[in-house]
Parts: sequence; C-alpha cells; structure tokens
Amino acid sequence: MVKRAGFDNEKYLTEQTEAILERLKKFDNKLYLEFGGKILFDYHAARVLPGFDPNVKMKLLQKLKDQADIILCIYAGDIERRKIRADFGITYDADALKLIGDVKDWGLNIRAVVITRFENQPSARIFKNKLERLGIKVYTHKFTKGYPIDVDTIVSDEGYGANEYIETEKKLIIVTGPGPGSGKLATCLSQLYHDHRKGIRSGYAKFETFPIWNIPLKHPVNVVYESATADIKDFNMIDPFHLEAYGETAINYNRDVEVFPVLRRILEKITGGAAMYRSPTDMGVNCAGFGIVDDQAVQEAAQQEAIRRYFRYGCEYLMGLAEKDTVQRAELIMKELGVAAEDRRVVIPSREAAQEARDTGKGNKGVFCGAAIELADGTIIKGKNSPLMHAVSSLVLNAVKHLAGIPDKLHLLSPNIIESVRLLKEDILGAKTASMDLDETLVALTISATTNATAQAALEMLKELRGCEVHMTHIPTPGDEAGLKRLGINLTTDPNLSMGSFFDA
Repeated sequence: MVKRAGFDNEKYLTEQTEAILERLKKFDNKLYLEFGGKILFDYHAARVLPGFDPNVKMKLLQKLKDQADIILCIYAGDIERRKIRADFGITYDADALKLIGDVKDWGLNIRAVVITRFENQPSARIFKNKLERLGIKVYTHKFTKGYPIDVDTIVSDEGYGANEYIETEKKLIIVTGPGPGSGKLATCLSQLYHDHRKGIRSGYAKFETFPIWNIPLKHPVNVVYESATADIKDFNMIDPFHLEAYGETAINYNRDVEVFPVLRRILEKITGGAAMYRSPTDMGVNCAGFGIVDDQAVQEAAQQEAIRRYFRYGCEYLMGLAEKDTVQRAELIMKELGVAAEDRRVVIPSREAAQEARDTGKGNKGVFCGAAIELADGTIIKGKNSPLMHAVSSLVLNAVKHLAGIPDKLHLLSPNIIESVRLLKEDILGAKTASMDLDETLVALTISATTNATAQAALEMLKELRGCEVHMTHIPTPGDEAGLKRLGINLTTDPNLSMGSFFDA
C-alpha cells in the first residue's frame, strides 16, 4: 500500500507562523510560548499526518530567530529516575544535551536551562554542574508553594517570586522541554509574575499540536493521541469553557481543561485585571488542522499509529516499563478505531518468516525469529534468523537486493568478512554465537562494497528504506535497534524476547 501525503507542510508552516506573530502583537513586550510536544524530531506527528515535517517547528523558529529566545525546562525527578525518551532510547537529561546541540546546529541557541522542582537531588545536581561547565546558563526552580489551590500564595514572593528570574532579550520566549511534566507552564507563569512586578506587560500562549482543536473529537488523529499518552492517562474532550464562551465546539484534553479555572485565576492575579483567555483553547496557537489536505490518508495513518502504540506498550510491559492497564487502554483504542494488530501489513509476513525458520530448523540456538518490511511501493519483503545473522539483518539485505534488482542467489557479504566477524565474536570476545546483528551487518556490507560492485549497488539502496514499516517477532537486540534507528525505519515487534541472542548482543 503506497502512502499518500495527507498534510501540506508549507501551508501549516505559513499559518502557524502568522498565528504566533498575531498573538505576539497582543502584548507590548514579551510572549512566553509554551511548546508542547517535541520541538525537534516529532515523529508521532509525522506518522499520523503523512507529509508533516518532523522538524517543522525548528524551521518555524528559524523564521523567527531574530525575535525569539529559547528556554529549556527539565524536571529534576526525571533526571533522578533516569526517565527514557522512548523514540530515541535515551534518558531525558541526555536528550536535553542532545537538544542543545541540535538547536545549535540549526543556527539557534538555548538561552537557559531550568531544572524544575529542584531539591538538590544528586543526579540533578551533577547535571547542573555539567551544563555550567559547558558554559550553559542554568536556573533552578523549586516546587511552587501553594500550588494548585492557594492562588494568593502561588502568586506571591513565597510562590513564583521565590524562583530565579530568567534574563531574556527577545520578545518571543520559547519554553520547551524533553517531555510532559517538565515544568514549562510553571516557568512561564513565574516569568509573567516577575515581569509584571517590573512593569513589563508580558503574555502567555501555548503551542501544542495534539489534540487538534478544530477536527472532531472522535477523529482518528485525536483518538490516537490518547493512545500516545495512554501511560499518563490523558483523554480528549470538548472544551466546555470554549463552548460556553463562544457557542463553538473545540477539542482539548483533560489536563488543560482541568487546570484552566486555576490558571485563569492565577493570570488574573498576576495581571491585576481580566484574564487573557476565556477558554483553554483560546490559549493555543495551533494550526495543524488547517494543514490537513487528504482526510482519508490522515485517518488511515492514525489507525496504523494506534497499532504501533499497542505493540510498543506490549513490549514495554514485558520489559517492566509499562503497566498492564496501559496496554489494555491501547488495545481498547485500537478496537475503537476498528483495527486489529494484524491490520499492520508486515505483522503476518514476519510471523510467517519465523515459522519458516522453525520449519527448516535454521534459527539460532533454538530461537526462530522473523521480520518483514513494507517498501515504499507496497512490496513486502521477509527475513529470518540463522546462525549467520539476525532476522532483521537478513531482512535488510533482502530488501536492498530487491531494490537494486540483485538476484537472491548472489551474496553481498564476502566470506572472508563473515569469517573475520565469527573469529572476533566467538574466538576472541567469547560470544555464544557469531550471528550478526544489523549494526554489524551494515558495517560488513560497507566493507564488502569497497571491492564488490554488487554490494556497492545494494549499499546505495539503504536510503530507500527510510520511513518504511518493519515488524519483528521478537524484541530487537541493541545492535538491531541501533541499526534500525539509523535507517529511519518505523519498527514494531511482538512482545517476545529472543533470549539467547538478546543477552549475547
């Protein structure tokens, strides 16, 4: 099934930029814009809105860089418990450092890092020291006294006033973080408090892609947002404040709706006048709905994302990273959208490949794994494990052979290279198996390409795998996962451990 573009990225970029500039005009001096979601590499949005550039937010900031400062927030508790960002497999503190570097690569700079709810936790303190020694300005904010009930204390020198004021230069202040609960809202409000004490008429707004406020509540794109946040139990709802204020239906999510009455009182207390907004939806500058140009393509993409999320949570549950009710919620959402796990086209072929390995007895130490990929033109290619290589290694070689028009009987890897890998892994490093993971296979293919024109032709086809869909019957080893991430492949797996190869990798 060939993917169709359902989203006009340029139209979205234009609309979103104009909306932010219009909001900026409403305030005399500064606008603190809370960036929900990911400022870079927003792959969820790219998967559910085919055509969406995962780095479009950074392109937007490049347009506004003469007017914008960036503040990065990270919750001290996430540093302490080494919370993982699932799409990169790295901790939040490592992601924060990566983000600082990535932003610099885009010609922008992080003005400051704020460690929120800081209580001198050991790991957070080490992280602070590391940033400061890299020349990055770091602020620490404690838990806001009185939050969320006692507005008089919150908006006082004991509450927001106890936080360090973050010095900024530009009119537009982008406040972002590696994930939910980073303390972005509290940082924005703390800055507003200090600004108004200084006579600066600053404002607040929120940039969050999902849920999309101007498409139906039960639209698959909005429904699958609930699956993406099943672990924190977010759910979408009609914004009752917006409906009451304007008689218009708008979609928001529970946390924004629940906190709005308190937030409105806080804003009124800070400004000493009427609140800036009449509804949570009013706070947003979110134009993603205007970028949808093929609703059917977007709906189908969202349904597929629900299946991916179900598989991800199943694996995380097996690894002890998710709770059973999270998996069950993802399954219910999948059923709500009328899809099953097997509706992902690569699922059944991957299981067939595992069965073929089992039938031939050519697995690896009694473990039989299968993998399948859907290429851009809809072709399905399969791969299975063997004593020589992991299932996904076989899969990628089979896929690039197909794309390069290379007959299946031709070998891409030199026997000498394979023997050298075996010697290193078994005889020198003492591994239980010489079976090559994907990272090792890609290196071997690269070496083979220096002397083998056929291998070179196959190597050049690797870039065609970016964005393709893959399913595996077993959770990948670290070497397999690293290789798949580098290739830019969308992976799902059955919640099974390939015990021997998993621990040998």
